Amino acid sequence: MHQRLLAVILAGGEGRRLFPLTAIRSKPSVPFGGRYRIVDFVLSNMINSGIYSTYLLVQYKSQSLIKHVQENWSQTSVSKDQFITIVPPQMRKGLEWFQGTADAVLQNVNLIQQYNPTHVVIFGADHIYRMDISQMLDFHIKSNAKVTVASRPVPIEEASAFGVIKTAPDGKIERFEEKPKNPSHMPGDPTKAYISMGNYIFNTDTLIESLAEAQKRNENDFGGHILPHLVDKINLYSYDFSQNVIPGTAPTEEPGYWRDVGTIKAFWESHMDMLGETPIFDISNPKWPIHPALSLVPPAKIISGHIENSFISDGVTIKGAVIKNSFIRSSVKIEDGVEVTDSIILENVHLKKGCKLNKVIIDKGNTVGEGEKLGFDKDKDRFKMHIDECGIGILPKTGSI
Repeated sequence: MHQRLLAVILAGGEGRRLFPLTAIRSKPSVPFGGRYRIVDFVLSNMINSGIYSTYLLVQYKSQSLIKHVQENWSQTSVSKDQFITIVPPQMRKGLEWFQGTADAVLQNVNLIQQYNPTHVVIFGADHIYRMDISQMLDFHIKSNAKVTVASRPVPIEEASAFGVIKTAPDGKIERFEEKPKNPSHMPGDPTKAYISMGNYIFNTDTLIESLAEAQKRNENDFGGHILPHLVDKINLYSYDFSQNVIPGTAPTEEPGYWRDVGTIKAFWESHMDMLGETPIFDISNPKWPIHPALSLVPPAKIISGHIENSFISDGVTIKGAVIKNSFIRSSVKIEDGVEVTDSIILENVHLKKGCKLNKVIIDKGNTVGEGEKLGFDKDKDRFKMHIDECGIGILPKTGSI
């Protein structure tokens, strides 16, 4: 049977814990790595997996996300089945925005019915990872599942912070446990537990029936409401993400790398994971590229300086600076005597002569003045920038000093 797939990506995340990076943009729109945004990872996974029909559901502070997708993800094709369509809240049930993951899909169920797919792939847009979704679909079909939930193993002592899935040895889901004190372990391994990744594959008829039933119960969420109701009624399976094989992955990379970059600390740490000769997550995998790769600015221009273990993007100009363990995004100007260490510098920033930055994040469009020092004295920094609870300082967009 020919499989007709439709992807529905939930990209409306507010991302409060990423403030102030989310003061002007939604979480999926937050810049990440040398030239990407968080949303690019899930979109790349879809394209690389051969899934070309996508509805992207947006919500909070969505303008920069809409602009990014329109400029970088337009699909020109003779086929009507190749599209990435941005869908803002339609307010079909009233003036409220999406009330949960299931409600977001329910408010757009007409789009699913019009496309008439055999399966609907429902993924979030908030995480950094690579995944071949076709392998999850193969498991779904082979298991004769109606719904398959992507899960990943974590140490049993960490599982209480997540939604835990108890499964039979073949992956059939027996129970959902929401942040349990005593989580159920994986079959055959008492040291680990399966946790839900919030990514699902539904048979279309099952999805539409489940959404209709949830609406009657006034329930709005897949993980908290719909899936627990289905456990004893249908074939509901868990797909082990750690078994997903990505071509081109280096032996030194962390198997099944997946990060929720929902905090400033996690955001910064996942950037550091990409540095070094043998990074645990190598962004430069030509066999599973992260799109988009196009750039409309000239190559980086390095007049002089000392650079170690860093990403330098297109359009950057460096003269006489020292840069270590850092990410410099496009069109940044760095003057003589500047020192940047363990930091993330976003687009169109100007670092003036002699300024020194240590373990900070500088948002777009800022200018850091001559001789300024950030990241060395938190008490002084509090008067100049936002200090996250993890200790990392963030200079918000247009917060020049």
